[in-house]
Amino acid sequence: MSVPVQTSLAGLLAQAEYRVTRRIECALRAADVSSEQWRVLSLLSDGAGHPMTEIAGFALVPAPTLTKIIDRLIDRTLVYRRVDSEDRRRVLVFLSSRGADLYHMLGIDVALAERELAEALGGQDAAQLSELLTRLLDRLA
Repeated sequence: MSVPVQTSLAGLLAQAEYRVTRRIECALRAADVSSEQWRVLSLLSDGAGHPMTEIAGFALVPAPTLTKIIDRLIDRTLVYRRVDSEDRRRVLVFLSSRGADLYHMLGIDVALAERELAEALGGQDAAQLSELLTRLLDRLA
């Protein structure tokens, strides 16, 4: 039995996000990485340290949840915290070398999953959808 497709824009976006997330999570499952953890690793992959508030916004999780995510990633030695040298009141989170290795390894599988999603739409439609979603996010900011 299939689930009925939503008809409202918000419902369609929610349903699409759910299905896309599930496909990405399949690529992450072998490494025991959640989609939220993946978003954290993705942000930190730029090599710069990021404050918790910025990471929470990027990972789309509330601060208390992010703290648990970061703690789990620290336990796995994938990330580490360091006091900001310019503002001693602020803590930055960095990707460890082990975390960078895992990010690059998983990035191949995630890219394949994303490519499959783009192919399901077709190249031009996937590009157009990306453009439309970017425009929507910019206007809702």
